[in-house]
Amino acid sequence: MKLSQFKFKLPDELIALYPHSIYREFENEDGEKETYRFTRRDECRLMVLHRKSQTIDMFKRDEEGNPIEGEFLDFRNILDYFDEGDTFVFNDTKVFPARLYGTKEKTDAKIEVFLLRELNEEMRLWDVLVEPARKIRIGNKLFFDDTGTMVAEVIDNTTSRGRTLRFLYDCPHDEFKRELFALGESPLPRYVIDRRENHHADEQDMEDFQCIFAENEGAVTAPATGLHFSRELLKRMEIKGIDFAYVTLHCGLGTFHDIEVEDLTKHKMDSEQMYVGPEACKIVNEAKENGHHICAVGTSVVKATETAVGTDGMLKEFDGWTNKFIFPPYEFGLADTMIANFYHPLSTLLMETAAFGGYDLVMEAYNLAVKNGYKFGCFGDAMLILND
Repeated sequence: MKLSQFKFKLPDELIALYPHSIYREFENEDGEKETYRFTRRDECRLMVLHRKSQTIDMFKRDEEGNPIEGEFLDFRNILDYFDEGDTFVFNDTKVFPARLYGTKEKTDAKIEVFLLRELNEEMRLWDVLVEPARKIRIGNKLFFDDTGTMVAEVIDNTTSRGRTLRFLYDCPHDEFKRELFALGESPLPRYVIDRRENHHADEQDMEDFQCIFAENEGAVTAPATGLHFSRELLKRMEIKGIDFAYVTLHCGLGTFHDIEVEDLTKHKMDSEQMYVGPEACKIVNEAKENGHHICAVGTSVVKATETAVGTDGMLKEFDGWTNKFIFPPYEFGLADTMIANFYHPLSTLLMETAAFGGYDLVMEAYNLAVKNGYKFGCFGDAMLILND
């Protein structure tokens, strides 16, 4: 397929800058009214796509099964589409506070440093992106706090914006990581940060931009579809007899890179580290052998499971890296059901969703989403794709 086939007009106001929330007004100690935001991650809208019948559900139904116009399905309705023994596969990667702000020695120029991954614990080496990159050269020192305690030296250029930093911080590694992360903020995507009034993440974002089941640290962006699951919803799923399996794929920034070729077969994805353990394989394969649904929660899970699935359609253990790029047409080997967010035009995430749900049906759903004011992006609304 061609890149231009995934272009559509996305109004700026449909890009979610916060997760689904409710707002309440309270009086403070001085008698002034203040508005507080309370996150309701499982109350976003849910659109349901049926692959075989090529139909789309947006509204709740009355007792006779007729759609109730104006009463949109919300994410909690996902329970209605699964039964005991069905299995959800989650990505349990954990986001760390990757975005730091520092100053350059002598000039005090403001510098944004985005941590990508630690290269060497003993030497305190990190692979990072810097902005503005033109000001940062090998040998420069960057300061990250007022006391001058957290200092880093640029020791290599890796890409146009990429640098290798050596942090000059002499202490046990655990203490260093704790102090470093205390200076960082949640690595919200640029399309969120740049549209917010203060252009920064706040303290609440570190919780909002983290799945409640996050376990294995290493992601610099959240597996966004997993953000919709609350503890209450997971408990209700557990009571219904739905099983959970966890894989790990450390989400990188590659999904935000522009595709520069019209022919999608020529696009190369960044590699991401992933792990599929024996427990996940056991849970998923038993469910599949018993004829239950396997639901992949998000594009990162689909990428991981399609990397690790065998020719027999069973999930295999895996410990390594993947740069799998999924776009239509593609024959999936494991999951028969998928949950996704609504993604940006021309994005690899949209392409993977269209591969799973079928190009025509998914693009029709996107057209309906724009017309009906659904929210897009990491904090946006959700789509459930069923094989019925």
